[in-house]
Amino acid sequence: RNADRGIPNARLFEIGPAFETARPDGQILVTAGIRCGTAPRHWIDGDGGRKVDAFDAKADLMALLKTAGFDADKAPISRDAPGYYHPGQSGTLRLGRNILGHFGMAHPAILAEMGIDFPVAVFELYPNNIPAPRQKGTARAKLTLPDLQPVRRDFAFIVGRGVEAEQIIRLAKGSDKKLIADVAVFDVYTGKGIEEDEKSVAIEMTLQPRDKTLTDEDIEAVSKKLVDAVCQKTGGRLRR
Repeated sequence: RNADRGIPNARLFEIGPAFETARPDGQILVTAGIRCGTAPRHWIDGDGGRKVDAFDAKADLMALLKTAGFDADKAPISRDAPGYYHPGQSGTLRLGRNILGHFGMAHPAILAEMGIDFPVAVFELYPNNIPAPRQKGTARAKLTLPDLQPVRRDFAFIVGRGVEAEQIIRLAKGSDKKLIADVAVFDVYTGKGIEEDEKSVAIEMTLQPRDKTLTDEDIEAVSKKLVDAVCQKTGGRLRR
């Protein structure tokens, strides 16, 4: 339904009970999620990006385990994921006899039966099987999700070869910590039209309004602060 409405890059999740058997005690708690469409833009993937794959599902599963205070690298991975996963593109994380979770691509036969003609990456996590952390950590701040839509803008800077992308990201984020929710590099270019000692670094800025919808003037003001911050500190310039 999302794809039919022009939203191909769906990220959906659910936390709730599932039944392993029909018995009253056959219910377990599961955290499950799917990704479909293309992965977030990254400069190594080229202009067209890439389709989501099993490693994206694995990264989601690993991130959840890390958030729960467990070192996911300690869990060996086997290839015996359930039958609704793609047999050659899936895995299971175990800790002793406990199964922590599964990840991979949904089985093509299931997708075909549901009328889905694109790849879907899936993960499942069993929270009750995660070992309790040895040390208690500090509680995270309460998550607040704004109702307003984010705004994205792209910028390309010509900088010296020695300027690191991480520096550009840090400067861009720091130019307006209230509105800029994220900055990511999606392209690095050297070649025709660029001097030998320079490179072009393209970033995507995500603005997240919280109190009101941003006007064109608001967006332009934040954009100017970002460009000024990057250019002044790196000695670079905006690519036209």
